[in-house]
Amino acid sequence: MKNEKGFSLVELLVVVIIIAIIAAIAIPNLLASRRAANEASAISSLRTIHSAEATYQATLGGNTGYATLPALGTNNLVDSVLGSATASKSGYDFVATVTTSQVYCATAKASTQGTTGVRSFGVSQPGVIYAVTDGSVSCDAATGIVTGTGVTPIQ
Repeated sequence: MKNEKGFSLVELLVVVIIIAIIAAIAIPNLLASRRAANEASAISSLRTIHSAEATYQATLGGNTGYATLPALGTNNLVDSVLGSATASKSGYDFVATVTTSQVYCATAKASTQGTTGVRSFGVSQPGVIYAVTDGSVSCDAATGIVTGTGVTPIQ
């Protein structure tokens, strides 16, 4: 029985502790990377919405009107995910507001603030995408100006 081979309990515990330390270091970085990817996806989706609104306005809107997300989806200007009544993609919820004064504004808010994303975003007719430091992004219905806490243009 002295020739039995294998690992002792202490050796196995050392390996488990090393794996736990590596996981404790890697998991926060993974979550931060996922938030950054979600934010990049939200920005890209707002670019798509802005392009679709410009196309709709120039063609179907008779150079005067804009469309809601479901209308953009019906006319195949955005994908079926963004073109739904409750558009949610990559941890962000999207809303496009169209007013009677021919103004549109699209916003992207994190589905779970701080988990799926930290910042929120908005875009209107000029095409400048604005970042808001929290989930307070909104639009002025009359002018389409993006408002919220710490609004800054990102491009």
